[in-house]
Amino acid sequence: MSAMEVRQAHFPGRAPIEAYGNGGFRFAEMSHRGSLLCLPSGIYGWDATPESPFGGDRFDLIFKEAESFRFLIYGTGPDIRRLPPALAARLRQAGLSCDPMSTGAAVRTFNVMVAENRPVAAALVAID
Repeated sequence: MSAMEVRQAHFPGRAPIEAYGNGGFRFAEMSHRGSLLCLPSGIYGWDATPESPFGGDRFDLIFKEAESFRFLIYGTGPDIRRLPPALAARLRQAGLSCDPMSTGAAVRTFNVMVAENRPVAAALVAID
């Protein structure tokens, strides 16, 4: 019997978010449990939680792709959480406008901007 291969969650492409809640998201007729990064290169599983939405190397992929979008919509969980000043400064330095908001508001805003074909990315913290 062969070993099971576990891969990092990734959907190659842009897609609106169809639903959120219960600890995950639905998009492109698929579901994902956990948080998401929605970047021009695709949609990725992300390890942010409502208790810990910032910090660590969570933003490496965002900064790696920063030249491919202008706006970062940040769904920080059930409530709006302010960005830590150092992170806000780093995002500005990368030329990104970042708007933190509740995850529900972030999903709605992201979907409108994707429909308008605007240069947007989203960091979405899953909520129950």
